[in-house]
Amino acid sequence: MDEFQRSWLLAQLRPDSDPADLERRFFRLRSARAVALEVLGERRAKVLADPLKVTVDGVVTMDLRENSRGIELQIEAVCQTLAPDDPEDEGEEGNALATSVIVPSLLYR
Repeated sequence: MDEFQRSWLLAQLRPDSDPADLERRFFRLRSARAVALEVLGERRAKVLADPLKVTVDGVVTMDLRENSRGIELQIEAVCQTLAPDDPEDEGEEGNALATSVIVPSLLYR
């Protein structure tokens, strides 16, 4: 993993993420985007494993649904952004070059 990939991963995940863990994952998955999606998937699973809302009447209410939604938005953002190790032409699949001839139209009456 080079410095650009490491920087991108830390920006997507958290600056305090363990670089050695990211390096091991990158060695196994061979893609910065795959590493980010795996880490975010684990975070989502951890949030979903616990109850999303807990209420103790008259004492406290804890609602973690927004945390779950935040992780989902982060996963969507990682899928849509350009990763440093993405192929150059991947984002341009829908673009095409078209040419046409422009002919002046003369209207006489």
